[in-house]
Amino acid sequence: MPVIVDYDAGNVRSVQRACQHVGMDAEISADPEVVLAADKLIFPGVGSAVSAVDTLKTRGLDEALKGYYESGRPLLGICLGLQIVLEHTEEGDKDCLGLVEGACERFDFTDRSIKVPHIGWNEINIECRHPMLSEIQSGDEFYFVHSYYARPVREENVLGTTDYGDIKFCSIIGKDNLFATQFHLEKSGELGLKLLSAFKGWSV
Repeated sequence: MPVIVDYDAGNVRSVQRACQHVGMDAEISADPEVVLAADKLIFPGVGSAVSAVDTLKTRGLDEALKGYYESGRPLLGICLGLQIVLEHTEEGDKDCLGLVEGACERFDFTDRSIKVPHIGWNEINIECRHPMLSEIQSGDEFYFVHSYYARPVREENVLGTTDYGDIKFCSIIGKDNLFATQFHLEKSGELGLKLLSAFKGWSV
């Protein structure tokens, strides 16, 4: 069964409803054993990376997520779930899961008229094709809410980018059986549901 990881980072119910909309009956769980037994895993989240990482460690979910990823089964990260798969985040100077080489930095603009956090609809640019992106193209718009952005070390892990202010940031990460988006699939209308549907059918 598909499992949505519950680590008190919010938004899990809306992700579950979106999954149901595409015919994917996903269970919400904070149990490391349930996470490890999933056939597909969704790692969503909103809020503070600091408290999220601490909760993952307290519940033993950090090791469960690493073990699941190493099993080679499909793993989908959403928003905070993209940031935490990296090695480090500037938010609280916190070490993360380290599934992907790189770190998260906070948006910092000399032009103070550019709002932080970045909230709203924005286009993506496809940098590298991927089975999950078969029905998505450059120029498609998705919904973002974030103050930090990913900077993967390896260019091949950057599947998509988005321009905000004078920063072109990584908005889609891919590595082996991991696919992660900075934008919220569950808040991105039909295109977000297309990606969830693609995840439903994705076999690694």
